[in-house]
Amino acid sequence: MTETLRYGPHDDQRIELSHPGATTRGTVVLIHGGYWRAPFTAALMHPLVPGFTARGWTVANLEYRRGEAGWAALRDDLTAALAAVRSSTGGSRLAIVGHSVGGQLALLGGEAGDAVVALAPVTDVVRGYLEGIGDGAVAEFFRAAPDAIPETYAAASPLAQLPSPAEVLVVHGADDARVPIAHTRDYVEAARAAGSAPELLELPELSHLADIAPDAPHWDHVHAWLDRWQARIDAADDDAELPHSD
Repeated sequence: MTETLRYGPHDDQRIELSHPGATTRGTVVLIHGGYWRAPFTAALMHPLVPGFTARGWTVANLEYRRGEAGWAALRDDLTAALAAVRSSTGGSRLAIVGHSVGGQLALLGGEAGDAVVALAPVTDVVRGYLEGIGDGAVAEFFRAAPDAIPETYAAASPLAQLPSPAEVLVVHGADDARVPIAHTRDYVEAARAAGSAPELLELPELSHLADIAPDAPHWDHVHAWLDRWQARIDAADDDAELPHSD
Protein backbone atom coordinates (compact mmCIF):
# COMPACT_ATOMS: atom_id res chain seq x y z
CA MET A 1 0.00 0.00 0.00
CA THR A 2 1.26 3.48 -0.88
CA GLU A 3 0.00 6.79 0.47
CA THR A 4 1.07 10.41 0.17
CA LEU A 5 2.13 12.39 3.21
CA ARG A 6 2.19 16.18 2.81
CA TYR A 7 4.57 18.30 4.87
CA GLY A 8 3.85 21.69 3.25
CA PRO A 9 1.61 23.44 0.71
CA HIS A 10 3.96 23.27 -2.30
CA ASP A 11 3.41 20.44 -4.78
CA ASP A 12 6.93 19.18 -4.13
CA GLN A 13 6.52 19.05 -0.35
CA ARG A 14 5.36 15.46 -0.26
CA ILE A 15 6.46 11.99 0.79
CA GLU A 16 5.46 8.71 -0.82
CA LEU A 17 4.94 6.16 1.97
CA SER A 18 5.03 2.50 0.91
CA HIS A 19 4.13 -0.12 3.51
CA PRO A 20 5.32 -3.72 3.56
CA GLY A 21 2.17 -5.15 5.10
CA ALA A 22 0.61 -5.46 8.53
CA THR A 23 3.90 -5.05 10.38
CA THR A 24 7.10 -3.16 9.70
CA ARG A 25 10.65 -3.52 10.96
CA GLY A 26 11.34 0.20 10.64
CA THR A 27 11.51 3.03 8.12
CA VAL A 28 13.89 3.63 5.23
CA VAL A 29 13.92 7.17 3.85
CA LEU A 30 14.93 7.54 0.20
CA ILE A 31 16.28 10.89 -1.04
CA HIS A 32 16.88 11.30 -4.76
CA GLY A 33 19.62 13.20 -6.52
CA GLY A 34 19.75 15.15 -9.76
CA TYR A 35 22.07 18.01 -8.79
CA TRP A 36 19.21 20.03 -7.30
CA ARG A 37 17.64 20.41 -10.76
CA ALA A 38 13.85 20.51 -10.97
CA PRO A 39 13.37 17.91 -13.75
CA PHE A 40 14.81 15.17 -11.55
CA THR A 41 12.21 13.83 -9.14
CA ALA A 42 11.54 11.20 -6.51
CA ALA A 43 10.65 8.83 -9.34
CA LEU A 44 14.39 8.16 -9.64
CA MET A 45 14.15 6.09 -6.44
CA HIS A 46 11.04 4.08 -7.36
CA PRO A 47 13.02 1.01 -8.52
CA LEU A 48 14.53 0.68 -5.03
CA VAL A 49 11.23 0.60 -3.16
CA PRO A 50 10.28 -3.08 -3.75
CA GLY A 51 13.64 -4.31 -2.50
CA PHE A 52 13.08 -2.59 0.84
CA THR A 53 9.39 -3.37 1.32
CA ALA A 54 10.11 -7.04 0.51
CA ARG A 55 12.50 -7.01 3.48
CA GLY A 56 9.84 -5.60 5.77
CA TRP A 57 10.73 -1.91 5.70
CA THR A 58 8.32 0.97 5.40
CA VAL A 59 9.71 3.26 2.70
CA ALA A 60 9.41 7.05 2.74
CA ASN A 61 10.42 8.45 -0.66
CA LEU A 62 11.01 12.19 -0.23
CA GLU A 63 10.28 14.93 -2.72
CA TYR A 64 11.52 18.43 -2.02
CA ARG A 65 11.74 21.89 -3.53
CA ARG A 66 14.78 22.39 -5.75
CA GLY A 67 15.85 24.36 -8.81
CA GLU A 68 15.01 28.05 -8.42
CA ALA A 69 13.63 27.49 -4.92
CA GLY A 70 17.21 27.64 -3.64
CA TRP A 71 19.08 26.25 -0.65
CA ALA A 72 17.00 27.86 2.12
CA ALA A 73 13.83 26.19 0.86
CA LEU A 74 15.56 22.85 0.39
CA ARG A 75 17.13 23.00 3.85
CA ASP A 76 13.74 23.71 5.41
CA ASP A 77 12.12 20.91 3.40
CA LEU A 78 14.71 18.40 4.57
CA THR A 79 14.07 19.28 8.22
CA ALA A 80 10.29 19.28 7.86
CA ALA A 81 10.13 16.09 5.78
CA LEU A 82 12.28 14.05 8.16
CA ALA A 83 10.30 15.34 11.14
CA ALA A 84 7.07 14.33 9.40
CA VAL A 85 8.41 10.83 8.72
CA ARG A 86 9.55 10.36 12.32
CA SER A 87 6.14 11.50 13.58
CA SER A 88 3.98 9.55 11.14
CA THR A 89 5.85 6.26 11.42
CA GLY A 90 6.26 6.37 15.18
CA GLY A 91 9.99 5.69 14.98
CA SER A 92 12.64 8.04 16.28
CA ARG A 93 15.42 6.30 14.35
CA LEU A 94 15.55 6.17 10.58
CA ALA A 95 17.64 4.52 7.90
CA ILE A 96 18.26 7.29 5.36
CA VAL A 97 19.45 6.32 1.88
CA GLY A 98 20.42 9.17 -0.42
CA HIS A 99 22.01 9.34 -3.87
CA SER A 100 24.27 12.14 -5.15
CA VAL A 101 22.83 15.38 -3.70
CA GLY A 102 20.36 13.09 -1.97
CA GLY A 103 23.45 11.65 -0.28
CA GLN A 104 24.40 15.19 0.71
CA LEU A 105 20.97 15.64 2.28
CA ALA A 106 21.08 12.24 3.99
CA LEU A 107 24.41 13.08 5.60
CA LEU A 108 23.09 16.47 6.73
CA GLY A 109 19.79 15.08 8.00
CA GLY A 110 20.95 12.07 9.96
CA GLU A 111 20.53 12.26 13.73
CA ALA A 112 22.01 10.25 16.57
CA GLY A 113 20.95 6.63 16.25
CA ASP A 114 20.09 6.90 12.57
CA ALA A 115 21.78 4.95 9.80
CA VAL A 116 22.83 6.86 6.68
CA VAL A 117 23.70 5.19 3.40
CA ALA A 118 25.22 7.82 1.12
CA LEU A 119 25.50 6.70 -2.51
CA ALA A 120 28.12 8.76 -4.39
CA PRO A 121 27.29 11.76 -2.20
CA VAL A 122 28.12 15.40 -2.77
CA THR A 123 30.10 16.15 0.37
CA ASP A 124 31.90 19.44 -0.32
CA VAL A 125 29.99 22.08 -2.29
CA VAL A 126 32.91 24.53 -2.17
CA ARG A 127 35.11 22.02 -3.95
CA GLY A 128 32.20 21.15 -6.21
CA TYR A 129 31.91 24.79 -7.21
CA LEU A 130 35.63 25.13 -7.88
CA GLU A 131 35.77 21.92 -9.92
CA GLY A 132 32.51 22.59 -11.78
CA ILE A 133 30.98 19.21 -10.96
CA GLY A 134 27.65 18.36 -12.52
CA ASP A 135 28.28 20.71 -15.46
CA GLY A 136 28.39 23.70 -13.15
CA ALA A 137 25.50 22.53 -10.97
CA VAL A 138 26.80 24.14 -7.76
CA ALA A 139 27.09 27.62 -9.26
CA GLU A 140 23.72 27.16 -10.94
CA PHE A 141 21.94 26.21 -7.73
CA PHE A 142 23.61 28.46 -5.16
CA ARG A 143 23.83 31.43 -7.56
CA ALA A 144 26.91 32.86 -5.83
CA ALA A 145 30.53 31.97 -5.24
CA PRO A 146 31.63 30.39 -1.95
CA ASP A 147 33.42 33.52 -0.77
CA ALA A 148 30.22 35.54 -1.23
CA ILE A 149 28.04 33.26 0.95
CA PRO A 150 30.49 31.17 3.01
CA GLU A 151 27.94 30.33 5.73
CA THR A 152 25.56 28.86 3.17
CA TYR A 153 28.26 26.71 1.59
CA ALA A 154 29.36 25.48 5.02
CA ALA A 155 25.78 24.61 6.02
CA ALA A 156 25.29 22.70 2.76
CA SER A 157 28.55 20.73 2.96
CA PRO A 158 28.61 17.51 5.00
CA LEU A 159 32.39 17.91 5.14
CA ALA A 160 31.94 21.13 7.13
CA GLN A 161 29.39 19.55 9.48
CA LEU A 162 31.53 16.74 10.88
CA PRO A 163 31.32 14.64 12.90
CA SER A 164 28.07 13.08 11.80
CA PRO A 165 25.85 11.93 14.67
CA ALA A 166 24.54 9.03 12.57
CA GLU A 167 26.17 5.75 11.60
CA VAL A 168 27.38 6.15 8.01
CA LEU A 169 28.04 3.86 5.07
CA VAL A 170 29.32 5.50 1.89
CA VAL A 171 29.14 3.65 -1.44
CA HIS A 172 31.03 5.05 -4.40
CA GLY A 173 32.46 3.83 -7.68
CA ALA A 174 36.07 4.69 -8.46
CA ASP A 175 35.03 5.36 -12.06
CA ASP A 176 32.14 7.71 -11.20
CA ALA A 177 32.22 10.54 -13.75
CA ARG A 178 29.63 12.76 -12.02
CA VAL A 179 30.88 12.95 -8.44
CA PRO A 180 34.63 12.29 -8.14
CA ILE A 181 35.63 9.48 -5.80
CA ALA A 182 38.34 11.76 -4.39
CA HIS A 183 35.62 13.82 -2.68
CA THR A 184 34.33 10.77 -0.84
CA ARG A 185 37.80 9.57 0.13
CA ASP A 186 38.61 12.96 1.63
CA TYR A 187 35.25 13.08 3.43
CA VAL A 188 35.77 9.66 4.99
CA GLU A 189 39.30 10.55 6.06
CA ALA A 190 38.11 13.82 7.62
CA ALA A 191 35.18 12.10 9.33
CA ARG A 192 37.47 9.55 10.94
CA ALA A 193 39.83 12.31 12.07
CA ALA A 194 36.82 14.07 13.62
CA GLY A 195 35.91 11.00 15.64
CA SER A 196 33.34 9.34 13.40
CA ALA A 197 33.64 5.81 12.07
CA PRO A 198 32.12 5.81 8.57
CA GLU A 199 32.43 2.72 6.45
CA LEU A 200 33.47 3.14 2.81
CA LEU A 201 32.50 0.63 0.17
CA GLU A 202 34.50 1.63 -2.89
CA LEU A 203 33.87 -0.36 -6.04
CA PRO A 204 36.30 -0.26 -8.98
CA GLU A 205 33.41 -0.03 -11.46
CA LEU A 206 30.13 1.62 -10.54
CA SER A 207 28.76 4.43 -12.67
CA HIS A 208 26.85 7.25 -11.03
CA LEU A 209 23.38 6.05 -12.03
CA ALA A 210 24.26 2.42 -11.31
CA ASP A 211 24.27 3.41 -7.62
CA ILE A 212 20.46 3.32 -7.72
CA ALA A 213 20.06 0.27 -9.94
CA PRO A 214 18.31 -2.33 -7.76
CA ASP A 215 20.33 -5.18 -9.25
CA ALA A 216 23.72 -3.52 -8.69
CA PRO A 217 26.21 -5.60 -6.68
CA HIS A 218 26.52 -3.27 -3.70
CA TRP A 219 22.94 -3.78 -2.48
CA ASP A 220 23.68 -7.07 -0.73
CA HIS A 221 26.30 -5.23 1.31
CA VAL A 222 23.94 -2.31 2.00
CA HIS A 223 21.12 -4.57 3.20
CA ALA A 224 23.48 -6.56 5.42
CA TRP A 225 24.88 -3.32 6.88
CA LEU A 226 21.35 -2.09 7.66
CA ASP A 227 20.51 -5.45 9.24
CA ARG A 228 23.48 -5.12 11.58
CA TRP A 229 22.52 -1.54 12.42
CA GLN A 230 18.97 -2.59 13.24
CA ALA A 231 20.20 -5.46 15.41
CA ARG A 232 22.34 -3.04 17.44
CA ILE A 233 19.43 -0.63 17.81
CA ASP A 234 17.04 -3.40 18.88
CA ALA A 235 19.55 -4.73 21.39
CA ALA A 236 20.06 -1.26 22.85
CA ASP A 237 16.30 -0.73 23.13
CA ASP A 238 15.85 -4.11 24.83
CA ASP A 239 18.62 -3.31 27.29
CA ALA A 240 17.06 0.06 28.10
CA GLU A 241 13.76 -1.65 28.96
CA LEU A 242 15.33 -4.10 31.41
CA PRO A 243 15.12 -3.22 35.12
CA HIS A 244 18.48 -2.26 36.59
CA SER A 245 19.42 -2.46 40.24
CA ASP A 246 21.25 0.40 41.87
